[in-house]
Amino acid sequence: MKQQLELAIEGMHCDGCVRRVTAALSKVEGAEVEKVEVGSARVQLDTEKASPEELIDAVNRLGFKARES
Repeated sequence: MKQQLELAIEGMHCDGCVRRVTAALSKVEGAEVEKVEVGSARVQLDTEKASPEELIDAVNRLGFKARES
């Protein structure tokens, strides 16, 4: 089942951060990145392939702090 997720992301401050977060989210199986901007991301997620926690972990591994908003 597809689910739209909004993530709040702390620690982003430039276009480089946006590119890194976009790349990390895109690597999560079942994730379709709709929009990433400084401080937030919107993703369509196939919850049969991955969980919201996997998206959050992918961002947190970059050194940012993500949570569902």
